[in-house]
Amino acid sequence: MLNVYLSGEIHTDWREQIIEGAQGLDMSFHGPVTDHAASDDCGVAILGAEPNKFWHDRKGAQINAIRTRKGIEDADIVVVRFGEKYKQWNAAFDAGYAAALGKSLIILHGADHAHALKEVDAAALAVAEDPAQVVQILHYVLTGGLPA
Repeated sequence: MLNVYLSGEIHTDWREQIIEGAQGLDMSFHGPVTDHAASDDCGVAILGAEPNKFWHDRKGAQINAIRTRKGIEDADIVVVRFGEKYKQWNAAFDAGYAAALGKSLIILHGADHAHALKEVDAAALAVAEDPAQVVQILHYVLTGGLPA
């Protein structure tokens, strides 16, 4: 079984598209908490309130980093999505961390981000423009079969 970590942008359904497209393949999918409020507030909800927004965010970021690092370390393949609308600085970190660990890395973004992400793309084993291409890569990796 392949363990796939889906990292990055949380505002679209790209994860669901990949998971649905990979139905029937022997893989498990994991990723960050995609409930934005829960992700932002986990630190203060668990460790206590912070009057300063910097420390509020820092607590959440550090707890989320525990989950993210564990997920990436356990993964066979890491898919990192860079979306169109928001700057995903955490996605860049996740891609670099996965690459540093020697993980098989697939980057997912539109063609308009190719120049801005050229260094990130260079660390990847594949760069896809849509979730369907990621599904085809995963299918090929697991079965050796080409798309119909």
